Amino acid sequence: MALTKRVIVCLDVRDGMVTKGVQFKANKDIGDPLFFAKMYETQNVDELVFYDITASVENRSLMYKTMERVAQSISIPFSVGGGIRSVEDMERALESGAEKVSVNSQAVQNPELIEYCAVKFGCQCVVLGVDTKRDAMCPSGYRVFTNGGRVASNKDLLDWVVEAEQRGVGEIVLNSIDADGTKQGYDCELLKHVVASVSVPVVASGGAGKPEHIVEAFIKGGVHAALVASMVHFREYTITQIKEAMQKSGIPVRPISE
Repeated sequence: MALTKRVIVCLDVRDGMVTKGVQFKANKDIGDPLFFAKMYETQNVDELVFYDITASVENRSLMYKTMERVAQSISIPFSVGGGIRSVEDMERALESGAEKVSVNSQAVQNPELIEYCAVKFGCQCVVLGVDTKRDAMCPSGYRVFTNGGRVASNKDLLDWVVEAEQRGVGEIVLNSIDADGTKQGYDCELLKHVVASVSVPVVASGGAGKPEHIVEAFIKGGVHAALVASMVHFREYTITQIKEAMQKSGIPVRPISE
C-alpha cells in the first residue's frame, strides 16, 4: 500500500496571535491559535505547524505557554519553530508538547546545532525550515534566507539541504518566498530539484491557493506533504475539500472526516 500524503496547516504566530502576510510582508492578525488548532483538528488535518515568526529577529525564545495551551487541547501531531538557538530550546519545545521542532535561521548560522539535536532527540524530531528565493547568482538558482525571510545568507539552496541531511535533519519544510501568500501555486520546479537532491521527506510550502495546487505539488513536485495557510485560514477551502481533490487524482490520503 502506498504511503499516505500529508496535509499540514501552518499557523504563523506573532505576539500570541495567528497572523498572515504576503511574501513575508504586511502581516495581519487573524485569530487565536487555539481556535484554529481545534477547527483544523475537526477537519482531520494530518499535522499542524506553529511558527513564531518574530522570535529569531527579536532574539528571543518561543512562546512556550501558547504551545502548552494548544498541546493540552488537541490530539493531532504538531511541530514548532522560531527562535530555536540551542539543544535546551529544542528540549523545552518537546517538553511543551511538540512532536517535532523546526530549526531555520540558527541552523544556517550554526549548522552543528542540527547534529547536536539529532544526536540527543533523534533525527525524526529535527525539521529543517528553509526560506528560499530565486537568485541567479547562486548555482542552483535559489538562495537561502534567514530571520523570517529578511536576511540573505551566503548559502546556495541545494548545497544547504544536502549538508543539513548529512548533519541529521529528518524532514525539510521548503518555503518559497517568491510564492508565499500569493495563492498562485507552489514553485514545483523548486520542489522537484530539492526532492531529487535529498532522501528525507520534503514538505511543500508557500503559494497554495486552491486544491489543485496541492495536487500539483504531489504529482509534479514529488513532495511527501503539503503545507497550507491562507486558503484555509480565510475559509476559502476546507481540509476535507483538499483531501477530496487529492483522492480524485489518485493521491493516497488518511480517511476524510464526515
